[in-house]
Amino acid sequence: MSTDDSNRPMIEARGLSKFYGPFAATRDVSFSVGEGELVAFLGPNGAGKSTTMKMLTGYIAPSEGEARIAGCNMMENRIQGSRHLGYLPENGPFYPEMTPLAMLDFFAEARGLTDEIKQERIEAVIDICDLSSVLHKPVSKLSKGFKQRVGMSQALLHDPDVLILDEPTAGLDPNQIRGVRQTMRRLGETKTILLSTHILQEVEAMASRVVMIYEGRKVYDGDVETLRKIGGGDLDQSFHELTREAKTSEDEQLES
Repeated sequence: MSTDDSNRPMIEARGLSKFYGPFAATRDVSFSVGEGELVAFLGPNGAGKSTTMKMLTGYIAPSEGEARIAGCNMMENRIQGSRHLGYLPENGPFYPEMTPLAMLDFFAEARGLTDEIKQERIEAVIDICDLSSVLHKPVSKLSKGFKQRVGMSQALLHDPDVLILDEPTAGLDPNQIRGVRQTMRRLGETKTILLSTHILQEVEAMASRVVMIYEGRKVYDGDVETLRKIGGGDLDQSFHELTREAKTSEDEQLES
């Protein structure tokens, strides 16, 4: 993966804030992901990762700030931006009574793919996500691992430039996690990927750069090795130090 700053930004968060009454789910979150990067979006549960990703994809509107995908403002030009974007939410878009093949056909029609392109892309994502053995089984009967693969396949169906993936290994067993990681590395050769996780092993296994968020605020943006050094070479300690510092800073602001 390239982390060259000269790469054009494909994912941009510009001062994203989301307020629900007095509660701030996120506050002034800014970062960008350059073309060809695979970036881990790290933070504990409830940190604001999913909210940020939903704003980036245009699924919800920010209270403040701006989200862009491949240069497209996702509030003003969401349809154009969505052509560049594949999104896998934590609980993927499933129709339990459908088979994976029927779902892919449905999503291809919804995206307006021509018959020729549709067949080509369905065959491609079946291969990438290794779905051939379950194509004709109802999604409700599939394991968690295969459901994740089906979700991934729909995100890839239109061959997007950008992938935003929310906790793609959540609830998977070690063999399934290994398969997802292999798929991520393969996709990272041609696509820009933002991968949300709270699992430090995922960061080590796949990412060269980390954006970390805690209680709705960005607390780190840099490479994995620099993050490791914050904790004296231990990523777990780095995670603890950054969240502790952020909490201390917030408490001091409230007291002042």
